[in-house]
Amino acid sequence: MAKRNKQPKYTIGSLLFLLAFVFYIACNPDKKDGQKENRDTESEQSGPYAVSDTLVEFTGKVTGIKDGDTFEVLRDGKPEKIRLVDIDSPESAQPFGKAAKKYASDLCFGKTVRVLPKKRRDRYGRILGTIFVDDTIDVNAQMIAGGYAWRYKYSKKKAYGAFESQAREQRVGLWADDNPIDPWQWRKDKKLKNKRKPEFQQ
Repeated sequence: MAKRNKQPKYTIGSLLFLLAFVFYIACNPDKKDGQKENRDTESEQSGPYAVSDTLVEFTGKVTGIKDGDTFEVLRDGKPEKIRLVDIDSPESAQPFGKAAKKYASDLCFGKTVRVLPKKRRDRYGRILGTIFVDDTIDVNAQMIAGGYAWRYKYSKKKAYGAFESQAREQRVGLWADDNPIDPWQWRKDKKLKNKRKPEFQQ
């Protein structure tokens, strides 16, 4: 009986292909992992504020007053938006909003101030901090004491609460109104009002 010729399990062509593939993998690390890592790094570093942007105390000139609790201050010669922490002033379109802006402007517009920032910015990229004029006047506290800001509802600064109580008693600034609406309630009411507006019908 004739013996069958045993066929090789792998042809020379397939072995060469397998060797080429192994060589390719050895010389090229997994690209997907590398691409993912690059995307993650880019997402962290994207935008005008890189991870390395360390917020430390600085001095700068006040070049703009957006409203009673949001200023523009030069930091290393570049404008930065500063959101005053622990207070909430009336919105621009709200009663006493313009008066609060003017009061803030009279306090520090055009002056060199010291900014004591929190470690992180807010979701809008603004620096959160306390501003001092002449190195002694706490502008955040002064906005409350002058009757043009509330102590923010989540603030733990008891002194700010005392300033607000005193301003209420003396009926200064916005407390001259019999029923002043705090900014967070005003914003909430405005959102509800906009939702209830009927859609335009042609």
